Amino acid sequence: MTSTTGRSDIVVGIDPVKNWHLALAWAADEAHLRGAGLRLVVAVPPRHDTQHVDDTPRHLAQQQAGTEALRAALAWAHARHPGLESTSALLDGLPAGVLAGLSHEADMMVLGSRHLSRTEEFLSAGSLVVPVTAKARCPVAVVGDAEHVTQETPYLVVGVDGSESSRAALAWAIEEADLRRCALRAIAVWQPPVFSLHSADTLFHAERRLLSETTAGWTEEYPDVRLTHEVSVGSPVETLADAAEHALAVVVGRRGRGGYTGMRVGSVVHGLLHRAHCPVITVPAR
Repeated sequence: MTSTTGRSDIVVGIDPVKNWHLALAWAADEAHLRGAGLRLVVAVPPRHDTQHVDDTPRHLAQQQAGTEALRAALAWAHARHPGLESTSALLDGLPAGVLAGLSHEADMMVLGSRHLSRTEEFLSAGSLVVPVTAKARCPVAVVGDAEHVTQETPYLVVGVDGSESSRAALAWAIEEADLRRCALRAIAVWQPPVFSLHSADTLFHAERRLLSETTAGWTEEYPDVRLTHEVSVGSPVETLADAAEHALAVVVGRRGRGGYTGMRVGSVVHGLLHRAHCPVITVPAR
């Protein structure tokens, strides 16, 4: 059931315990859109033997559950896109570490969201979203809700702050918009400083100039993409989440120097994982 994967594969983590259909549907559609391969993965934590407890039965049960989940998911993916090149792998190891390791060879990682509380995220052994997003070497898409159906023209949202990672996010987002034949809204969020030697108007116009410079040139390379850019005032998490209320996805950079920093995955990334209803795609700096 195992296979090797190349740079063109999209890897999706299958959770044998939870419903995997939303994440797999998104991953299969993305692979079909990109002409990429799809690799379904279940990671089973290693067996722990002590003098008093034999963990073998639990480990074997998890392997069996993983095998059955992969078989069902693979058949489901083939039914959704019959021509899609799909493989599956049951791997030994802690799930977060296994998936983060696979990101070195993947084109994209797709995870479902359990909607854990912040405490559960850090204490639960089943929490994957935060550690994988923090360590992945490729873009990570977290799919938590069904895709919105709206009368609006389909669009993506990308957060831009001038950092290296947000430039990588913009590059990824405009390619995605071109593939999906949808519009792209590039949004910079400005928060007035508590104290500054410059006026608020001067700083705001500097933010607008930075956004214009960052997005310049992309329309010539992708003439079919309707790219708009705007500067909003407020909280980055709330602003981007509101802008992406009916978006196909919201795209942000990770660990941008001077950009969205805070927790390991960045305060804005972490906030969007809780707040946004559409898929949240995190792009690491190149």
